Amino acid sequence: MSRLTDLLQQAKARDPQLGEDLEDEYRALASRRQFGLNFERHRPEAVHLPQRQIRRGDKVRILPARGSTIKGDPRLWRVEAIKDGTATLYLDDVDQPELDARPLADLVVVAEFRDTIYPGLVSTGRVDRGSDRPFHTVINGENFHVLKALTYTHRGKIDAIYIDPPYNTGARDWKYNNDYVEGDDSYRHSKWLAFMERRLFLARELLNPLDSVLIVTIDEKEVHRLALLLEDIFPESRAQMVTVVINAPGQARLHELARVEEYVFFLFFGDAQPASVSDDLLNARTSHNPETVRWESLLRSGTNSRRADRPALFYPVFVDPSTRRLVAVGDSKPLTAARSDWAAPDGTVAIWPLKSDGSEGNWRASPDYLRRLHEQGYVKLGDYKQGAERGTVWYLGKAAISKIASGEIVVTGESEDGAVVVVPGAGGPSLRTTTAKTVWNRSAHHAGWYGSALVRALLPGRSFPFPKSLYAVEDALRIVVANKPNAIVLDYFAGSGTTAHAVMRLNHKDGGNRQCILITNNEVAADEQTALREAGLRPGDPEWERWGICDYVTKPRVQAAITGLTPSDEPVKGDYKFVDEFPMAEGFEQNAEFFTLTYENPLAVGHNRAFERIAPLLWLRSGGSGRRICTVTDQGWDIADTYGILFDLDKAAGFVGAIDRRVGVRTAFIVTDDDRRFQAVSRELPDAVEPVRLYESYLTNFQLNGGERE
Repeated sequence: MSRLTDLLQQAKARDPQLGEDLEDEYRALASRRQFGLNFERHRPEAVHLPQRQIRRGDKVRILPARGSTIKGDPRLWRVEAIKDGTATLYLDDVDQPELDARPLADLVVVAEFRDTIYPGLVSTGRVDRGSDRPFHTVINGENFHVLKALTYTHRGKIDAIYIDPPYNTGARDWKYNNDYVEGDDSYRHSKWLAFMERRLFLARELLNPLDSVLIVTIDEKEVHRLALLLEDIFPESRAQMVTVVINAPGQARLHELARVEEYVFFLFFGDAQPASVSDDLLNARTSHNPETVRWESLLRSGTNSRRADRPALFYPVFVDPSTRRLVAVGDSKPLTAARSDWAAPDGTVAIWPLKSDGSEGNWRASPDYLRRLHEQGYVKLGDYKQGAERGTVWYLGKAAISKIASGEIVVTGESEDGAVVVVPGAGGPSLRTTTAKTVWNRSAHHAGWYGSALVRALLPGRSFPFPKSLYAVEDALRIVVANKPNAIVLDYFAGSGTTAHAVMRLNHKDGGNRQCILITNNEVAADEQTALREAGLRPGDPEWERWGICDYVTKPRVQAAITGLTPSDEPVKGDYKFVDEFPMAEGFEQNAEFFTLTYENPLAVGHNRAFERIAPLLWLRSGGSGRRICTVTDQGWDIADTYGILFDLDKAAGFVGAIDRRVGVRTAFIVTDDDRRFQAVSRELPDAVEPVRLYESYLTNFQLNGGERE
């Protein structure tokens, strides 16, 4: 060992980076146990960043010529200088550095996972249909780097992580170091474990250690190695493995048994425990067993939902904004009437059937029928922001009212807003709850019927390989967040976006405000890349990127689920089934925003020159709800719904005074390099408001967590 130590010291003297890499591998080998999980970590893992502007000092690779399908030069070059669109390059890992000069268009930036990054986000669109509800977010980027970005916004805040990682079947279904892992790769399992380990270490930093759950799905190819890896990384968790039947007819395999199942690991942390459910997911169910009573949205969606379609169903609902009570129901007027033609009773404001884009829609009940419902307490106000003309109005439908008469639903009292409080009654089906079993056998979990077919319904003409059943993911999440209506759920192998869809289903059923964060890259399927390359396209070209998974499947699927409309603006055909049944064309009253990860220069960040791209991170850290502060204001500060930013310390008094008068502000970002002045402003803030120093908190977060964890 002493001889090996001497050689390592010689290597470090000649090439510090090479010496450190060799020493890391030596330590890993020296610490190996006789039994347990042993694998090579295959440093370094790297990713191409085709849309990142090339800067002096960057690591780059030389791309193959357009139209070529051969692999490019695998070596990493360093940019020494840039002039007139050409970069001077050198190889700095050889004794005699080799020089080259190439056009910038023939180069791509490479980020190794041991590199420190400074992330930002650029919004690429949003769907706003959920009034004041928090936003779901979809982030297009390398998931390892996006997870690092979330260590600044969500460290210790995630309630549940659900991931469906690549199963490592050898069928070119995932990449390691920018290259597909083939079935004949002798290091295939080792690469997969290294790939998973790096991301699980980051996931560990995001989970709430006091009460959270990690859910990982897998098949038989890696299930045993994954079990050991999870035990190594999360020894404090309480882990269980669930077997899920996803294809009861079976998938025939040559010389093998027909496969019907896959596996799901549940890791419970802190006080987390499975929620009681009405279906144990294994044994035969004797009756339908609703856990809650469903209130329906009064606003019509889908077809015939414009004011012009049904003018008699366009009228105001008057509410008292201080008590949130519904006071009166207005009458309809001719289509030519302006909203100002209606007079609101004293002390009330009008809520109109307005769509998320502000256009005039219609209600699902006539004025007279809604008045009768109101008299019985069968109408209530949902989301509403004071001063707005739009809000959510809920009512009990005819099916629920008939169940009140039969005793299947029981009125237990009256809420403060005058609406009845209702629960499933003893006169209805059995209300027995139970704990889900560790074997699930439900037709709702069939991946073909409720995964692939559902994606085709939402995105006609588009496909995605092996999407999960929506209801299988919904059942898994219900077990861990049913009792957490404000839970934050993360999926960093987002695929077609099933996890966000399932979270929206849970919110629809119980009125929750759960948020989902989806992370996916924009990788083009392997079998499509050859044709695109032969056509002269490269990653980063708009015509290439439009076929990527994020732009072609994930984002459109989330948008279609919310709006109830396909990408061609046709109502989605079909109905949701099982626990919560309604037409898919109704969509969800939810919000979502789409982002792309950027890579920032720390000097620009520190000098407030990258604020527009850092701004979404500040918004996410403060809850991802309400207005976002996107620009530096002339008054020196700005306050949104959940946070404020002080840009000019000389305006601190006005900033602190404004925060004192606001309700709901949870974070105050203070831009200063002076810790003394930062502390002075912090002491003046309300106790409930967290002071955060910019950009010191941001830069320190990534400097301390920049390198790859071994």
